[in-house]
Amino acid sequence: MSSTLKKRGKKGVSDTLPPEVEILHEQEKSVVVHKDPESYYWLGLIAVTAVAAFLRFRILDFPNKVVFDEVHFGKFASYYLEGTYFFDLHPPFAKLLIAFAGWLVGYNGAFKFDNIGDSYIENNVPYMAFRIFLAVQGTAVVPIMFLTMKTLKFSALACVLSASIVAFDNAQVIDSRLILLDATLILSVALTIFTYAKFSTYRQQPFSKWWWTWLLSTGLSLSCVISTKYVGVFTYFTIGLAVVHELWILLDIKKGLSLEQFAQHFFARFFALILMPFAIYLYWFYLHFSILSKSGPGDSFMSSDFQETLEDLEHTIQSKNVNYYDIVTIEHKDTQSFLYSHDAVWPLRYEDGRISSNLQQVLSYKEDSETASNDINSQWEILPTNGEGKGQAVYTNDVVRLRHVGTGGILLTHDVASPLKSTNEEFIVVHGDVPEERYQETLFRLRFAENGGGNEKKRKLVKTKSVGLRFVHVDTVVAMWTHDDELLPDWGLEQQEVSGSKKVQEKDNTWIIDSIVNLLEDDARAQFIPKIVTHIPFLKKWWELQGLMFLHNNQLSSEHPFASQPDSWPLAMVGVSFWNDNDERKQIFFIGNIVGFWFEVGFLCIYVGYVLADLVTSRRDYHLLTNKGRSRLQTTLGFLFAGWALHYFPFFLMNRQKFLHHYLPAHLIAALFTGGFVEFMCTNHSHHVKRGIHPYNINKRKFVFASACIIGATAYFFWYTMVITYGNFTLAPEEIKKREWFDIVLHYTK
Repeated sequence: MSSTLKKRGKKGVSDTLPPEVEILHEQEKSVVVHKDPESYYWLGLIAVTAVAAFLRFRILDFPNKVVFDEVHFGKFASYYLEGTYFFDLHPPFAKLLIAFAGWLVGYNGAFKFDNIGDSYIENNVPYMAFRIFLAVQGTAVVPIMFLTMKTLKFSALACVLSASIVAFDNAQVIDSRLILLDATLILSVALTIFTYAKFSTYRQQPFSKWWWTWLLSTGLSLSCVISTKYVGVFTYFTIGLAVVHELWILLDIKKGLSLEQFAQHFFARFFALILMPFAIYLYWFYLHFSILSKSGPGDSFMSSDFQETLEDLEHTIQSKNVNYYDIVTIEHKDTQSFLYSHDAVWPLRYEDGRISSNLQQVLSYKEDSETASNDINSQWEILPTNGEGKGQAVYTNDVVRLRHVGTGGILLTHDVASPLKSTNEEFIVVHGDVPEERYQETLFRLRFAENGGGNEKKRKLVKTKSVGLRFVHVDTVVAMWTHDDELLPDWGLEQQEVSGSKKVQEKDNTWIIDSIVNLLEDDARAQFIPKIVTHIPFLKKWWELQGLMFLHNNQLSSEHPFASQPDSWPLAMVGVSFWNDNDERKQIFFIGNIVGFWFEVGFLCIYVGYVLADLVTSRRDYHLLTNKGRSRLQTTLGFLFAGWALHYFPFFLMNRQKFLHHYLPAHLIAALFTGGFVEFMCTNHSHHVKRGIHPYNINKRKFVFASACIIGATAYFFWYTMVITYGNFTLAPEEIKKREWFDIVLHYTK
């Protein structure tokens, strides 16, 4: 990003010109450049902000039901308000802000946002407080974009153009209206670009009050980005690239800086952009741990030492020591489904021609904890193998057998391919003399599935709801595993298969004993004894949680019906179904504004052509652009182009699940670039008068026409697809069909 390259003319000339006219000196010629009056900027700012606010606050109360990922982030806000420990892949900052909005209106966090479509009205949830708080953030993005363009010395119309592309974008509007993290993320990215642009205007006044103010503001904004989602690291790359470029220039001896002065510049940036943001980042985790002081659903992800720092809650009050001959339910940690069997056998031959054992099925059944404990087909008795007596405690590393209570058989796995995963082993329940004849195949070792390496052979008392276990088959050394990315056909109740995985150490092999069904009132374990809360250092807790967050983030590789690849994002070829109402045939479908997205991509491609043409012609000493024009093209616009690329292309290197919303920070920066580049193309960057346009002045007719076409087309597309953006209106099937562009598949087209 270039600093101000404009110099005032001679005093006598300057004093005779109005403030909107600027004098430039180039090649010993004075050139008059007309600038927009401040009133134009104020009018444009008010207009785009009003439009953005209207589109984001319009019928914000609809639907009054849980929508898409509100099930996660609304739930997390409730856990914060209750102080109940939970686990999530994202840093705490944005989630704490959402919880803060609930706290301001006195909400107690009783509702847990369990299912998409659950009613807010029936459950007395102040959902409008959450949505208003986030809509304000989404609205604020637009004026900040406008001011960023103004800071970069673009015209008022270029500012309006950039801001309008985001103001009218369907995806940006939807993400600003719901209880999600993206509004905070986009706002933080916008603030980072803005504050760094403001900092660049004070480069000629290093270490002045305003120089420090905007440098520290950039660091604060960066901390908000990285403290919201880890994709914020791409914003760090963007600012980091600009800072490295700037320091490289300052290192030049021609700049006149001593090594001591250069070191001052380096360490000022190191403190403001790395040390301070990291300290703030740590603070949000400190607040996170301080608030979440009670045991909760996130316990099972953490180490036993970590769990001991949490106060008892219902979750841990119900945690009981497991003994031999207990009848228990066994839950898979990742998919929250229960180990299940019933009086049905695997088909003798599967659809692909493979042969099964044709013996009793073992599934993983989706049901809640209470239903599972009352379902005899989800109940299993833990049998000893080394003479342990009734009432004797079960420990990890013990070898056990499992008896299915519903049918009386014994769990067994063997070297027969499972129904869906031909590389995995089939699980069955066997009866009669078979369990004794095939005794070795009925043995499972309970490995401790603690987070972190080296703990799998640890001997630990097994407790319900807390201790993660891997059921490792003694005979063939496979781990009991299930998955929900592909379900069994009708003959398997359309539930999850259970199979033996050779990848024994994988985290998704973890199961938890959820409840003890036959626990009697006179059993000592039925009496609750409060635990003694211990303490471990904050940095140790942070390091453990940090490792788990990165681990689980990288493991998000399972298929999702609305996941997409980055090559489909810039042209808005895909979308995500956020909410639908089958009774009234209404839907909210998350898509980008296709017109706006295509304009952005078009100008990004043209820009590459411009730069290449300028580089090639310059090699032959033929200069299409003036030095100022080239600086504008390669430095200011180059910074924005690099910001878009750094927020987009790294996704091609990721193996995790990816969705269209991951493109929104890149879309924001591409909108800034688009406004600037359209102005650049309409500006005379030649030394000579061209078609009546003086050097450095804008062809206003051309610029107004181009901007009006882009804004008008973008606004029209938003209006055309408004019905699936707000979801408050029912369209005829043929009308819905017309809005199915590219790979977008909408509901109710028939």
